[in-house]
Amino acid sequence: MTNMKTTRRRFIGYLGGMAFIPYFACSAKPKARVVIVGGGFGGAVCANYIKLHDPAIEVFLLEKQKEYISCPTSNYVIGGFKKMNKISHSYSGLEKNGIKVIHDELQNVDFDKKFIYLASGEKLFYDRLVLSLGIDFDWSTIEGYDSKHIEKIPHAWKAGKQTIILSKQVQEMEDGGVVVISSPEDPYRCPPAPYERASLIAYYFKQFKPKSKIIILDSKDKFTKKELFIEGWNKLYPGMIEWVPRSNDGHVNIVNPRDMTIGNDSVQLKANIINLIPPQTASSITIKLGLAGRDGWCEVNSFTFESRKAPYVHIIGDSINPGDMPKSAFAANSHAKAAAVAIISLVNQKELPVPVFANACYSLLAPDYGISINATYRATDRKITAIIGGGGESPLSANEDLRKQEARHARGWYKSIIGETFFQRKS
Repeated sequence: MTNMKTTRRRFIGYLGGMAFIPYFACSAKPKARVVIVGGGFGGAVCANYIKLHDPAIEVFLLEKQKEYISCPTSNYVIGGFKKMNKISHSYSGLEKNGIKVIHDELQNVDFDKKFIYLASGEKLFYDRLVLSLGIDFDWSTIEGYDSKHIEKIPHAWKAGKQTIILSKQVQEMEDGGVVVISSPEDPYRCPPAPYERASLIAYYFKQFKPKSKIIILDSKDKFTKKELFIEGWNKLYPGMIEWVPRSNDGHVNIVNPRDMTIGNDSVQLKANIINLIPPQTASSITIKLGLAGRDGWCEVNSFTFESRKAPYVHIIGDSINPGDMPKSAFAANSHAKAAAVAIISLVNQKELPVPVFANACYSLLAPDYGISINATYRATDRKITAIIGGGGESPLSANEDLRKQEARHARGWYKSIIGETFFQRKS
């Protein structure tokens, strides 16, 4: 592992998720091969940045899906004001950028010989390997619930078919029904998303099923932007959304798909729709490869994102333990750029920069009502650490114009990150 010492001379900033990346002169022959597994907001961005800023590096992107369906804005689909085709993105832009896209699935890695093995039976050599594989679920923590039940009780925490299932359930439920959303303990992907989802289901209900109710059973006693969400719920959807914290029996460890009940050893609720978001871990393949720790997450060098368990392997995005950073699309984007810089520097035997990271999170409570939080972070020898005073959140008691402005910012951020990731623009 590279020994890092933080100096002003090495410092490089990534504020706003953007970065200056040194350009290195390229030769006709590929100077190295980088294989990136996972084509989301981490992997695709990492591929783009490496190829754009050092074209002499050969870049492969391995992604089993032909289209990427984004989790950000998938709640808009559930809320009834966005279509699935608007959150689905092809990889054609990356291919035009000179990235070799392979639609296949990773099966195994030989860390000594530096080969990855694919489901098709093929193998691929790498000089540097980047894993950006997102999250998987810990099915062992909730009695009565596992992957066999997701058609009836969807999690919708990986966008796609699950998004469609939950959206259809919301649309078909009779007025006066009850939706229960179960929010897990930290850490998990996109901490404010369960509460945005409750808000946008309420937005749909307010129009078409005003007698209906949403109950959030929470395994926590606090959550990101809690006061802003509750203020918005009271203003937009009075009496429609009920938040039940852990201290008031909100913790979920039992579900009965047949009776449609959910709760714990003390209290169980009956619902028309159950949206159970399970506790989460690093991707199953990273666990299988021995790259995750006892806590279920992968430990990496904060400067290079190199795995602490395997040489020449970088891990970015939701699978890692990022220190103070949350798991989000913006964070994965920030990891990707830092990893790209590190890989380019290592390949070219250049001095390694010290990254500064950013994260911003927008949440909609209605199409024209937005709230946000943002923060900055620095890499340290131990972990990624929040910069004190380097962020903020939307003010309470803001006027209608500010909430509309934040909603526009949310859409603008999505257009920007999609354009940067897939070289596409979608509204």
